[in-house]
Amino acid sequence: MEKESLLKRYLIFIVGLYFLALGITLIVHSTLGTTPISSMNYVLSINTSFSLGTWTFVVNLIMILIQLWLTQGRYGTRKDTIEILLQIPFSFIFSAFIDLNMWFIQDLVPVNYGMAMGILLVGCLIQSVGVVLEIKPRVAMMSAEGLVKYIARRCHKDFGNIKVYVDVSLVCMAVLISLAFTMRIEGVREGSVIAACITGYIVKFLNYHVMTRKMLYRLIPVRH
Repeated sequence: MEKESLLKRYLIFIVGLYFLALGITLIVHSTLGTTPISSMNYVLSINTSFSLGTWTFVVNLIMILIQLWLTQGRYGTRKDTIEILLQIPFSFIFSAFIDLNMWFIQDLVPVNYGMAMGILLVGCLIQSVGVVLEIKPRVAMMSAEGLVKYIARRCHKDFGNIKVYVDVSLVCMAVLISLAFTMRIEGVREGSVIAACITGYIVKFLNYHVMTRKMLYRLIPVRH
């Protein structure tokens, strides 16, 4: 039963990664920008021959290397190292999901601003569903969350504050990269701000009022 339970948790986590990837690709296709966490990846993808999924994997690997450095010596344990290395296969799966969904919805092009905003909001909702399904099983974490966790622990700071700093840093780097390539800002627009502001609230609502412990109990034995 324990192995079956663990398998269910990992399956739910992977389903969450798919919804997360689908939400991100919808936000990208809204043409109103992208999420802070994928802003740098997106800017790199539109200015090079590599796909959004490829750049997502590369950036995730960089975040994993930083985490390994942050947990060197007395700052980390063997359990931390295993948790960090476990992010590699999930980062690959997540990146593949992004490219798969980019291909699925390649013909989705908003014809006006209202449609673009609609696609953005649907993307935020689907992304939020993915986040809830990702955090419920408590079996792994993605590299961005892992980076925030280990920076916060190393610096003895609050997770939420570090999360804001990391998101802002990624957006700033995306802007600088865009300026370096084209001398104008691409990939960061009002949609990036909207996604950053509302996703957390949607996740909180879904987590506590819709995708509740009772609802998911039959799929996964949610831990207390």
